[in-house]
Amino acid sequence: MSPTRTPRLEIRDIVRSYEGRPVVDHVSLSIQPGHVTCLLGPSGCGKSTTLRIIAGVEMQDSGTIHVDGQLICDTVFRVPPERRHIGLMFQDFALFPHMSVGENVAFGLKGPGLEKRARAVQLLERVGLGKYIDDFPHRLSGGEQQRVALARALAPRPRIMLMDEPFSGLDNRLRDGIRDDTLALLKEEGTSVLLVTHEPEEAMRMADEIALMREGRIVQRGAPYNIYNAPADKAAVAFFSDINVLRGKVRGALTDTPFGHFLAPGVPDGAEVEIVFRPQHVHIDFDRGGKGPNPTAIAGTPARGIVERARFMGSESLVEFRMDHDQEMLKATVPNVFLPKPGTPLWLTVRRDRCFVFPV
Repeated sequence: MSPTRTPRLEIRDIVRSYEGRPVVDHVSLSIQPGHVTCLLGPSGCGKSTTLRIIAGVEMQDSGTIHVDGQLICDTVFRVPPERRHIGLMFQDFALFPHMSVGENVAFGLKGPGLEKRARAVQLLERVGLGKYIDDFPHRLSGGEQQRVALARALAPRPRIMLMDEPFSGLDNRLRDGIRDDTLALLKEEGTSVLLVTHEPEEAMRMADEIALMREGRIVQRGAPYNIYNAPADKAAVAFFSDINVLRGKVRGALTDTPFGHFLAPGVPDGAEVEIVFRPQHVHIDFDRGGKGPNPTAIAGTPARGIVERARFMGSESLVEFRMDHDQEMLKATVPNVFLPKPGTPLWLTVRRDRCFVFPV
């Protein structure tokens, strides 16, 4: 068995409260060298405060921070921010307008001027901006300024990079390409990254691991695939996509619904559960004289709904149904164009292996 590697960054049981209200509530997290971890959650859940504590610009009330196994901060001992070997990138690129692009990149470097310029040239060439080294930031686009900010943050070769919503100010058309370029450069430099974002797509695209945060706590950690396909609760499912919810009561570890029985192991008889599934896992079939398809073990029993509205969303169509059994709304997405008219009866089934059952 190979020995456990020392995390590049480890925070242990961090707490930070404002006026008696915990904003960061016993958060623990570790990042291995060269890995990208995304701290994902809604606005106000404590993500940015956690980042500021790690950077050293804010103090925790309790807990410790370690870099490569060495303590850098507790409530008594504190390494100053500038000595933590931690780079910072924020939504506001904060480039110095009176300095050239090259001077901005070299700003945090020490040593002879030629060495600093050589490092600036190296990084600017890597992000495709070498020809702008002597220009000023105001002449660059938002995407180009973001890449300059990245080069500046990487110039001192930080062991850790903290990124707080760094792509949120960019045009959607540019964002994916710049994310990919940024990730490639960070991996090339071997930098460990903690990225704060409220966008699930960004976390899924960039992270080796996602830490899902809610109300100051980390509620689930894991690889993107696991977080998406084995969510901790209904709110975790809903954070990544639209959801449909069925309610039912458990009898003999089974919950009866219009879509058939669902397993609810370990839930006591009489308890209520919610069965949660995503619109893309709803299968639509045609009505055949008031009848639908036959039940199957995988798809369960079909239930009929009446189309309320259908909209084309670009790569898929969203169809909303008023269900016969309870008059509740249910959403389904279909690849490409599928736009049935309102009032059309259709039959729906739900894949059992794509449903999540949670006690209420």
